[in-house]
Amino acid sequence: MADRVKKLASQRAVVIFGVSNRFMCHTVKTLFTELGVSWAVHKLAKDPWGKDVERALAGMVMTLHLGGQLVPLLSQAGALLL
Repeated sequence: MADRVKKLASQRAVVIFGVSNRFMCHTVKTLFTELGVSWAVHKLAKDPWGKDVERALAGMVMTLHLGGQLVPLLSQAGALLL
């Protein structure tokens, strides 16, 4: 499943993985559009493997965080850490 997540994430500069909070997804899309970012949305609720993708994403983020790699990786990508 990690390979599927990597393939989906490599399609654009930003990929928004939406679960069920449509308002938050809309807000994030608006923000990225205003910043001129090329984004794509992958709606997990419409993906037959959505729950598996969600678990894989959570596991990948947690592994990076616990390994001390998440913040440096986000900083390197130019993320805003608030």
